Amino acid sequence: MRITHKIHDFRGDARFTTWAFRFVVLEVSSKLGRHFWRLSTARFDQEEWAQVPDHSGVDPVSCCQAQELVEAVQDAVDTALSIRQRQVFTEVVLKGTPLETLADELETNRNALYKTMFDARKKLRARLVAEGHLGAGG
Repeated sequence: MRITHKIHDFRGDARFTTWAFRFVVLEVSSKLGRHFWRLSTARFDQEEWAQVPDHSGVDPVSCCQAQELVEAVQDAVDTALSIRQRQVFTEVVLKGTPLETLADELETNRNALYKTMFDARKKLRARLVAEGHLGAGG
């Protein structure tokens, strides 16, 4: 039935039977692939999961610590910074806006933005050190 719906695609470059055979093979392999992944019932127990090599290079503890640090930084940006510092920090650090562009948009100069960023980083670092996410040195 699929061949009759696709007959208008036949250009005559090869024999009709060759074209039909190729079409059927591709159609069946496509359906099997979708069917296999949709109904995959492979299950692993803990011992089998332990045998799977970790190709990411990141252990779960480091991943969890990184996630906690990201959440702490987000909280510090939301609570420790002034509105102006938050605006500048978000534009420069998160969105990657060049200082010249941001200075024009905010009708200020680069030096004022540098000072705002310096103060924002100082507040963020102090908050992260106080909460134990960063060391006090360096």
